[in-house]
Amino acid sequence: MNLKKATLAAALALGLFGIAHADLTVGVVLPLTGPASGLGIPMKNQIALWPKSIAGENLKVVVLDDATDPTTGVKDAQRLVTEDKVDVIIGSAATPVAIPMADVAAESGTPQLAASPAGLPPGKDKWTFRLPQSNDVMAYAVVQHMKSQKVKTIGFLGYTDAYGELWLKALTAEAEKNGMKIVAAERFGRADTSVTAQVLKLTSANPDAILIVASGSGAGMPQKAVMERGYKGKVYQTHAAATQDLMRTAGKDAEGTFVVSGPATVAEQLPESHPSKKQAVAFVTEYEKAYGPNSRNQFAAHSADALTILEKAVPIALKKAKPGTPEFRAALRDAFETMGRTTIAHGVLEWTPQNHWGYTNETGVMLKVVGGQFKVEQPQ
Repeated sequence: MNLKKATLAAALALGLFGIAHADLTVGVVLPLTGPASGLGIPMKNQIALWPKSIAGENLKVVVLDDATDPTTGVKDAQRLVTEDKVDVIIGSAATPVAIPMADVAAESGTPQLAASPAGLPPGKDKWTFRLPQSNDVMAYAVVQHMKSQKVKTIGFLGYTDAYGELWLKALTAEAEKNGMKIVAAERFGRADTSVTAQVLKLTSANPDAILIVASGSGAGMPQKAVMERGYKGKVYQTHAAATQDLMRTAGKDAEGTFVVSGPATVAEQLPESHPSKKQAVAFVTEYEKAYGPNSRNQFAAHSADALTILEKAVPIALKKAKPGTPEFRAALRDAFETMGRTTIAHGVLEWTPQNHWGYTNETGVMLKVVGGQFKVEQPQ
């Protein structure tokens, strides 16, 4: 009798009777080293606060470092789908890495939650969904604010890579709609340590405003360069710079800069009527309890939002299949498209088969650096 009981227990543990749960495996590819590490490390920190299970399924998370390198990111993604058999990939936070990773996601039939505004050709993002707001949505907020500041001419200083080029495209289109003109456009590499030549060209064009397109700690160097040249116009930064790294690296030269952001980093300043107020406050409270006051970060909030999305989509997918199977991965992708309006710390998402960005033009929040802190700009 004891032997029979032991055999039965072993069979149950091995799942021979079909009641054992498979692990829900999440693969994460982030820039934990390299120029974009200031984006990836906060995301990893937030993921460390995730629960041990989702919808009753054990949660297994595999985190890899892409070193801000597209080739490494692709190899990481390939490892995750071939060796770890992940159910979903999160990453990268660096746009030039997230874009080629999308090919791995599509070829393997694995949903990807890109942690950067990865622009893909129409029809190429069937398996890729974005956690950040699109550059188009954020450019709308920037240009509307510029309009309120009577800006007519704009200078552009941005990365040479996909993030910079996508922003230039979005900014140009939005500026033209509003009667503004880009009078100078200069570029620099993520690893560059100086932009003196570019800034000289920009300031000689004397634009009313300059938009700097950089990310994390990399946003401080061009900010300082512009201000040290004595530029007197308005300076703007994108949502990839909406972190404390901007003030840490640029110091007093960040003062007065306008930065577009999602609502998560300014949770307490949001009106009670804002749909993301509750989620944003919950994120900030949890993160700063773990990592200290003022440690909140736009990219860490993407990890919090990824959990909110998975907690809503996984139960839907489980109705069709179990984790660890192609059927579950396909069901999870379908769930992202059909789960409907989802309030997260960074706004309100509603992904559809036609739209894997999901955010609306009301998403962008304009901030201003005042006394070394971000303050919400009130509409004028």
